[in-house]
Amino acid sequence: MELTHLNKQNNPTMVDVSNKDITTREAYASGVISMSEQAFEAAINHTGKKGSITQTAIIAAIMGSKKTSELIPMCHPLMINKINVDITPNPTKHSITLGVLVKCEGKTGVEMEALTGVSIGLLTIYDMLKAIDKSMVISDICLQSKSGGKSGDYKRIHSKATRKSSKKDSKTSLESKASSSHSEDSKNG
Repeated sequence: MELTHLNKQNNPTMVDVSNKDITTREAYASGVISMSEQAFEAAINHTGKKGSITQTAIIAAIMGSKKTSELIPMCHPLMINKINVDITPNPTKHSITLGVLVKCEGKTGVEMEALTGVSIGLLTIYDMLKAIDKSMVISDICLQSKSGGKSGDYKRIHSKATRKSSKKDSKTSLESKASSSHSEDSKNG
Protein backbone atom coordinates (compact mmCIF):
# COMPACT_ATOMS: atom_id res chain seq x y z
CA MET A 1 0.00 0.00 0.00
CA GLU A 2 1.28 3.42 -0.96
CA LEU A 3 1.39 6.29 1.53
CA THR A 4 -0.82 9.05 0.15
CA HIS A 5 0.89 11.95 1.91
CA LEU A 6 4.28 11.42 0.26
CA ASN A 7 5.13 12.48 -3.29
CA LYS A 8 7.47 10.62 -5.68
CA GLN A 9 10.47 12.25 -4.00
CA ASN A 10 9.22 11.06 -0.57
CA ASN A 11 8.44 14.61 0.50
CA PRO A 12 5.26 15.49 2.39
CA THR A 13 2.35 16.53 0.21
CA MET A 14 -1.33 17.23 0.69
CA VAL A 15 -3.51 14.73 -1.18
CA ASP A 16 -5.29 16.12 -4.25
CA VAL A 17 -9.01 15.50 -3.70
CA SER A 18 -10.23 17.64 -6.60
CA ASN A 19 -11.39 14.64 -8.66
CA LYS A 20 -13.18 12.90 -5.77
CA ASP A 21 -16.96 12.85 -5.49
CA ILE A 22 -18.75 14.64 -2.68
CA THR A 23 -20.35 12.01 -0.46
CA THR A 24 -21.78 11.79 3.05
CA ARG A 25 -19.04 10.88 5.51
CA GLU A 26 -19.32 9.98 9.17
CA ALA A 27 -16.83 8.88 11.78
CA TYR A 28 -17.13 7.96 15.44
CA ALA A 29 -14.09 7.86 17.73
CA SER A 30 -13.74 7.41 21.47
CA GLY A 31 -11.21 7.39 24.28
CA VAL A 32 -11.00 6.97 28.05
CA ILE A 33 -9.53 8.93 30.93
CA SER A 34 -8.97 7.05 34.21
CA MET A 35 -8.52 8.89 37.48
CA SER A 36 -8.67 8.73 41.26
CA GLU A 37 -12.00 8.44 43.04
CA GLN A 38 -11.66 12.04 44.29
CA ALA A 39 -11.09 13.40 40.77
CA PHE A 40 -13.95 11.29 39.40
CA GLU A 41 -16.35 12.66 42.03
CA ALA A 42 -15.28 16.22 41.20
CA ALA A 43 -15.87 15.59 37.49
CA ILE A 44 -19.30 14.05 37.95
CA ASN A 45 -20.48 16.47 40.64
CA HIS A 46 -19.09 19.54 38.82
CA THR A 47 -17.02 20.58 41.83
CA GLY A 48 -13.70 21.20 40.07
CA LYS A 49 -12.01 24.55 40.60
CA LYS A 50 -12.44 25.43 36.90
CA GLY A 51 -16.20 24.81 36.63
CA SER A 52 -18.28 22.12 34.94
CA ILE A 53 -15.76 19.56 33.72
CA THR A 54 -18.01 17.51 31.46
CA GLN A 55 -19.73 20.48 29.81
CA THR A 56 -16.38 22.16 29.15
CA ALA A 57 -15.00 18.90 27.71
CA ILE A 58 -17.95 18.69 25.30
CA ILE A 59 -17.32 22.23 24.06
CA ALA A 60 -13.57 21.55 23.79
CA ALA A 61 -14.18 18.36 21.78
CA ILE A 62 -16.38 20.28 19.35
CA MET A 63 -13.77 23.03 19.02
CA GLY A 64 -11.00 20.46 18.56
CA SER A 65 -12.89 18.73 15.76
CA LYS A 66 -13.45 22.05 14.00
CA LYS A 67 -9.74 23.00 14.25
CA THR A 68 -8.30 19.69 12.99
CA SER A 69 -6.93 21.05 9.72
CA GLU A 70 -4.99 23.69 11.68
CA LEU A 71 -3.46 21.06 13.99
CA ILE A 72 -2.78 18.10 11.66
CA PRO A 73 -0.61 19.32 8.76
CA MET A 74 -2.03 17.25 5.89
CA CYS A 75 -5.72 17.40 6.84
CA HIS A 76 -8.03 19.29 4.50
CA PRO A 77 -10.29 21.99 5.95
CA LEU A 78 -13.82 20.56 5.94
CA MET A 79 -17.30 22.01 6.14
CA ILE A 80 -18.58 19.93 9.03
CA ASN A 81 -22.34 19.37 9.18
CA LYS A 82 -22.60 17.81 12.63
CA ILE A 83 -20.54 17.08 15.73
CA ASN A 84 -22.05 15.14 18.61
CA VAL A 85 -20.13 14.45 21.82
CA ASP A 86 -21.14 11.86 24.38
CA ILE A 87 -19.65 11.36 27.82
CA THR A 88 -20.10 8.12 29.76
CA PRO A 89 -18.88 7.99 33.37
CA ASN A 90 -17.86 4.61 34.82
CA PRO A 91 -18.09 4.85 38.64
CA THR A 92 -16.65 1.35 39.14
CA LYS A 93 -13.43 2.15 37.27
CA HIS A 94 -13.34 5.89 38.09
CA SER A 95 -13.09 6.63 34.38
CA ILE A 96 -14.88 8.67 31.75
CA THR A 97 -15.32 7.59 28.15
CA LEU A 98 -15.68 10.43 25.66
CA GLY A 99 -17.00 9.78 22.16
CA VAL A 100 -17.24 12.09 19.15
CA LEU A 101 -19.40 11.61 16.05
CA VAL A 102 -18.56 13.88 13.09
CA LYS A 103 -20.52 14.14 9.85
CA CYS A 104 -19.96 16.06 6.62
CA GLU A 105 -20.72 16.10 2.92
CA GLY A 106 -17.27 16.20 1.37
CA LYS A 107 -14.45 14.76 -0.69
CA THR A 108 -12.47 13.41 2.24
CA GLY A 109 -13.33 11.63 5.48
CA VAL A 110 -13.84 12.97 8.99
CA GLU A 111 -11.89 10.33 10.93
CA MET A 112 -9.18 12.78 11.97
CA GLU A 113 -11.80 15.30 13.10
CA ALA A 114 -13.43 12.69 15.33
CA LEU A 115 -10.08 11.54 16.75
CA THR A 116 -8.90 15.12 17.34
CA GLY A 117 -12.16 15.96 19.08
CA VAL A 118 -11.73 12.98 21.42
CA SER A 119 -8.12 13.92 22.18
CA ILE A 120 -8.90 17.57 22.94
CA GLY A 121 -11.96 16.65 25.03
CA LEU A 122 -9.95 14.21 27.16
CA LEU A 123 -7.04 16.64 27.51
CA THR A 124 -9.53 19.24 28.74
CA ILE A 125 -10.78 16.86 31.42
CA TYR A 126 -7.15 16.28 32.46
CA ASP A 127 -6.48 20.03 32.57
CA MET A 128 -9.54 20.72 34.68
CA LEU A 129 -8.80 17.96 37.20
CA LYS A 130 -4.99 18.02 37.40
CA ALA A 131 -5.07 19.97 40.67
CA ILE A 132 -6.73 16.91 42.23
CA ASP A 133 -4.98 14.09 40.35
CA LYS A 134 -1.87 14.42 38.19
CA SER A 135 -1.69 10.64 37.68
CA MET A 136 -4.73 10.44 35.38
CA VAL A 137 -4.25 8.23 32.31
CA ILE A 138 -5.68 8.92 28.86
CA SER A 139 -6.00 5.72 26.83
CA ASP A 140 -7.76 3.78 24.11
CA ILE A 141 -8.23 6.69 21.70
CA CYS A 142 -9.37 4.99 18.52
CA LEU A 143 -11.66 5.13 15.54
CA GLN A 144 -14.75 3.05 16.31
CA SER A 145 -16.50 3.36 12.96
CA LYS A 146 -16.67 5.29 9.71
CA SER A 147 -18.88 5.36 6.66
CA GLY A 148 -18.61 6.85 3.19
CA GLY A 149 -15.74 7.40 0.82
CA LYS A 150 -13.62 5.25 -1.45
CA SER A 151 -12.22 3.03 1.31
CA GLY A 152 -15.71 1.95 2.36
CA ASP A 153 -17.18 1.39 5.77
CA TYR A 154 -15.29 0.36 8.88
CA LYS A 155 -16.36 -0.81 12.31
CA ARG A 156 -14.19 -1.80 15.27
CA ILE A 157 -15.49 -4.90 17.02
CA HIS A 158 -14.02 -6.03 20.36
CA SER A 159 -10.80 -4.09 19.74
CA LYS A 160 -10.36 -5.67 16.30
CA ALA A 161 -10.81 -3.71 13.11
CA THR A 162 -13.21 -5.14 10.56
CA ARG A 163 -14.65 -3.97 7.28
CA LYS A 164 -18.39 -3.98 6.80
CA SER A 165 -19.47 -5.35 3.45
CA SER A 166 -22.81 -3.57 3.66
CA LYS A 167 -22.84 0.22 3.82
CA LYS A 168 -26.42 0.02 5.08
CA ASP A 169 -25.35 -1.98 8.17
CA SER A 170 -22.57 0.47 9.02
CA LYS A 171 -24.76 3.51 8.45
CA THR A 172 -27.46 2.03 10.65
CA SER A 173 -24.86 1.45 13.37
CA LEU A 174 -23.59 5.03 13.15
CA GLU A 175 -27.10 6.42 13.09
CA SER A 176 -28.11 4.37 16.15
CA LYS A 177 -25.03 5.65 18.04
CA ALA A 178 -25.85 9.23 17.06
CA SER A 179 -29.53 8.70 17.88
CA SER A 180 -28.59 7.24 21.27
CA SER A 181 -26.33 10.21 21.97
CA HIS A 182 -29.04 12.61 20.82
CA SER A 183 -31.53 10.97 23.19
CA GLU A 184 -29.09 11.47 26.05
CA ASP A 185 -28.63 15.12 25.00
CA SER A 186 -32.41 15.60 25.14
CA LYS A 187 -32.57 14.10 28.64
CA ASN A 188 -29.73 16.33 29.84
CA GLY A 189 -31.38 19.50 28.63
